Amino acid sequence: MIVCVCNNVSEGKIHQAVDAGLTSMAELRAQLGVGTCCGKCHSCAKHVLRECLNNASQTHQNARPIMFHASMAAA
Repeated sequence: MIVCVCNNVSEGKIHQAVDAGLTSMAELRAQLGVGTCCGKCHSCAKHVLRECLNNASQTHQNARPIMFHASMAAA
């Protein structure tokens, strides 16, 4: 779905931006131009950003730590 019509920014682009490390609306504005023209997309973009950040944090919480055996660590 297109979130920002003025700058042709889709949900997918926001997901990619979050995956690349963006965490705020200010960063989305700077990198993708979200909300820099008419501003009607701001609330939707903010919602998509929060969803992405929540999903990313849940993914990290569910990740299991990697355990190494002493014999593997020496290799």
